[in-house]
Amino acid sequence: MWQSARIACILQGMIEDRLKKIEEQIGSAVNIPAETRTELLHLLASLRSEIAALPSTNEDEARSIATFAEASAHEATRSARKPQLLEAALNGLTGSVEEFETSHPDLAAVLNRLAAVLSNMWI
Repeated sequence: MWQSARIACILQGMIEDRLKKIEEQIGSAVNIPAETRTELLHLLASLRSEIAALPSTNEDEARSIATFAEASAHEATRSARKPQLLEAALNGLTGSVEEFETSHPDLAAVLNRLAAVLSNMWI
């Protein structure tokens, strides 16, 4: 039992580290308009709250969401854009959200909005 709690703590730390990396990427990207940057940072704050509220039984799913969110942010903010990599990362993020749409609608809404904003940066 204590090992399960220890693993949960480690996973939460990993997810938090990923969210911080995403915030740093967005904060340092020169190609993001101020309004979009503000919206992305607000969405990340909402995402952090929603992930923290997940029961420990959903830790693998939370880690998957954080990983795909990080990859999506990286691909959307890099200076040498590669549309196929952004599309792959966004597809992974969208796929990880689909299983939460019924059981965690607020989390799904935040992730869908985050994916939409990152995707729209390429228009």
